[in-house]
Amino acid sequence: MMWYDGRWGWGGWLFMAVIMVVFWSLLIVGVVALIHYLTRTRRGYQPGPRPGEAAWGSRRAEDLLADRFARGEIDEDEYKRRLTVLREQR
Repeated sequence: MMWYDGRWGWGGWLFMAVIMVVFWSLLIVGVVALIHYLTRTRRGYQPGPRPGEAAWGSRRAEDLLADRFARGEIDEDEYKRRLTVLREQR
């Protein structure tokens, strides 16, 4: 076998230690990111309306319209007109 006279010396050990720490850090961060991604998609799931409740879309539209009216973005005539249109489309 060839002997390299220890040319790497302490530098080789230090280099390998740093590489090992970087490798394990990347592996752990990757596993945590994967777990976060997989659990995040399940947390964002929203079930549909319960029996007897209004559909989410129509209820939300009326709520948004009421919020705009309360903030003064639209006047009373426009509020009533748009509310009528929303209720006719159900």
